[in-house]
Amino acid sequence: FLHDGMHNNPFPSVPSEMFEFDEGLNSATGLEFYVNIDDETRMSSFAPGIASLANSHTVFNNMDRNYDSAVIGYEDLQAPWDAGAGAFTPHTGLEFTATKAIREGMELLLNYGEEWHHNHQTQEANRKKARNQLDGNSEESSFVRRREGFVEGIDKKWDALDFRERSQCPKELPTEKGKRDRITVGMAVDSSDLEDGNKPYSEYRRNDYHPSTIEYDKMRFEGFDKSKKQKKGQEPPVPHHPKQITKELSDLEDHGVCLSFGKLRVGRSFKEQAGRGVFSTTHIQKGETILTSPLLAIKRDDFTIYKSDPEQKFVRDVVDKSTIVGYELLLNYAFGHSDSPMLLVPSAPLANFINHGGPSEGEKPKSNGANVFVRWPEEGSKAAQLFGWAYTNGFGDKYQDFDPTTSYEHNPWLKMHPIDVMERSGKLVFEYVALRDIHNNEEILIDYGPLWENAWNSFSTVHPYARSGYFRHSIGVPPNLYPPNWLHVSDKYEIKEIKDFESNPLKPGEVLPLTWAHNGKPVSSKYAYVVGLPEGFSDKFLKYSEEIGVVDLYNKLLAEQQGYHLPSDGFAVYKPGHLVSNQTAIGQVERDMEFFAHRYHSDQFNFNMHFVAAWDEAARLSVLKALGNAGFDVALRGIGERFGYYNLTCFHGSYMGVTHCDQSKMHSDIYATDDKSWNIIFPLITVEGTDPELDIMAEDMNTIIAVHYLKDIAYAIGDFGYHQTRPIAYYDPEEHRDKKKKPSEFPIRVVFGAYCSQVDETNFAMLRHIYDGDDPAPFADQFSQLPMKEIHWDRSTHSVSLAMPGRA
Repeated sequence: FLHDGMHNNPFPSVPSEMFEFDEGLNSATGLEFYVNIDDETRMSSFAPGIASLANSHTVFNNMDRNYDSAVIGYEDLQAPWDAGAGAFTPHTGLEFTATKAIREGMELLLNYGEEWHHNHQTQEANRKKARNQLDGNSEESSFVRRREGFVEGIDKKWDALDFRERSQCPKELPTEKGKRDRITVGMAVDSSDLEDGNKPYSEYRRNDYHPSTIEYDKMRFEGFDKSKKQKKGQEPPVPHHPKQITKELSDLEDHGVCLSFGKLRVGRSFKEQAGRGVFSTTHIQKGETILTSPLLAIKRDDFTIYKSDPEQKFVRDVVDKSTIVGYELLLNYAFGHSDSPMLLVPSAPLANFINHGGPSEGEKPKSNGANVFVRWPEEGSKAAQLFGWAYTNGFGDKYQDFDPTTSYEHNPWLKMHPIDVMERSGKLVFEYVALRDIHNNEEILIDYGPLWENAWNSFSTVHPYARSGYFRHSIGVPPNLYPPNWLHVSDKYEIKEIKDFESNPLKPGEVLPLTWAHNGKPVSSKYAYVVGLPEGFSDKFLKYSEEIGVVDLYNKLLAEQQGYHLPSDGFAVYKPGHLVSNQTAIGQVERDMEFFAHRYHSDQFNFNMHFVAAWDEAARLSVLKALGNAGFDVALRGIGERFGYYNLTCFHGSYMGVTHCDQSKMHSDIYATDDKSWNIIFPLITVEGTDPELDIMAEDMNTIIAVHYLKDIAYAIGDFGYHQTRPIAYYDPEEHRDKKKKPSEFPIRVVFGAYCSQVDETNFAMLRHIYDGDDPAPFADQFSQLPMKEIHWDRSTHSVSLAMPGRA
């Protein structure tokens, strides 16, 4: 149905420059670890210290990994006899060698390799290109796009997407060419063979209201500066000279944070079964900070290894959370509270070698028990300032350089929900502080807490053959280190409006933005909304769909019955009214209405999504009338009034049915239409007791929220509203072909999407570009000229005419 002029693909994919996350070292080279060196099987690893903290530069890198220094072993411990074997990492001794002369104050840099830099540079180039395009128009007009009805905080990246897509909109629409191409491969019919009044195609014509030819396209965007000098809000310049990676020692001393203070070393621990430990190299006074460590904030559940089956046909590699296989070794190095879903993993050098000493037994030198504890940085300290800046600092055009004269928020992560903290992983910090005076060569110990100690005692005293794998348990945190808002909360992304439906149901026509339950912020400031429909709406429209035979058609299409088994991207026209068992209950017009069916790219995505929509004018008018009779008018009125539209036209409607999906495509149905178009999706047939059916991408382009379809509730997905069908496996027709079941006995899911827009000169060309570029497009004649032939909701007259379609 849809056309992406930039890549000639259906649906515009999410541009790489829109993602806000750093891919980290996933594609870096030079830091590889191997399961088996002989066959070079790489494994994912967490390497704290320099390996995690050093940045990369292709020219000014000044150190490299020494592969010969690494040691593998459990310090003479043997599993299963020694309980400590397997409880700590066998990999140690990772060293880095200076490859160039390193001056005092110079930043230590690695080279992450060609692949990492290619990916990074490509993303940055795309992001800057989008900004430059916007900046080029910034002085040409004072026009600012409408924002009525949308929640605050629409990011400029939406304008970048808008600009990109409009620039790809052709000035002429090759409707006839697209039709001829599809006729050639048997995927369309020649409209010239259809009777007058049923022709869905228009002649080859110019795209009159082209975005590049109207004043609307000349927008102003604030915050972009054409000068080379860095301005507030812009990213820092890339270093081009060694001096740019060097700081004065006085500056580092005044504003930097020393992680280990040079007073610690690693050696064989005095603690039985502990392996290696950390020791002091000098006298350390009580209250002195001996180590400061950045922290990775990770979901507790991510340390659990669940069963997965890569061989299953559908929903491959999706974990089976009913079966736990084990726990990641990293759990043993993570700090946490038993009532919190979030764990904290130190990444500073030496931090992960500090062993358990039990509760402190006094402040006298060499007293038994822990001699250090962890705490958050004190207000006004260097660590509090630096990490307060890092935690609150944004990406891209929100970047602000560190200013030592500015007072940054003190430990801002303590006020946030764990989900928000985990999204800023690596930007929080805690300190290891001496509980008492510590002598030279004394081992540094902390108290792992009673839960850890009980777990270790239980594990270590059990007969070796009775142990279930290796020891795994997180380190306990001191009382009150975790704030109350980190405790007894969920780590799941949930939508507040959906959680509240039972206690606070939506009113018919009410339009609300989807917001996160954990912080009340919108999932997207621009396109993710929920719409209340009249009670009984879904059942009424389902009844209509059954009466005209569409449900019977889906039963045959999805069961791949003879005559209804479409190939990938296959297209056919049917008269579903002929499938109705009681022919006397349906009129002649309804019986002969034509609907087309399109099986969408099942060869690419291994799913059997079928679109079914009106093919002739009688079917189109019938569907609109049924929507009006069921009460869809309130949705149009609600959308129109919320966003301040003058009118709305429901220019297309499509059923979507599926029974299995291994993977789908994150896509946007509508884009670059001046925020005036919506795909309003509601369910007709769902399978009870199954997982959520729809994925909606959040505005950060990193988070995907799964939602259930709900009766008498619609999801409104607007411009650049990225979404996809979630992996499901109700049943596979190939596996059930020989079973003696009727098609109606197999579970299916059918939803309906109503495509509605205020169609005017600002988006007319784009809508024609999206929906009139490929066959089949039975509603193409609607985009032949302005004003639109049909208006289904009109603000000026307060009229809604879905139940009486066909009039201007």
